[in-house]
Amino acid sequence: MSRQEFRVLGMSCGHCVQFVTEELEVLPGVESVTVDLPAELVTVVSSPTLEPAAVRTAVEAAGYELADQP
Repeated sequence: MSRQEFRVLGMSCGHCVQFVTEELEVLPGVESVTVDLPAELVTVVSSPTLEPAAVRTAVEAAGYELADQP
């Protein structure tokens, strides 16, 4: 299992969390998605490790922006 954290910009409410979670949960191999709304932090547990491009596409499909990773 892989645990990855992503910063998602633009989320401000429970509906935002729902949209992002739903888009990420359908990616192949995703086991769970947890969102810390105040921190704009999304944690994804998956097997195998997700490609950043796939995560970016899912987040953008939900209507939000994936922050550049350090």
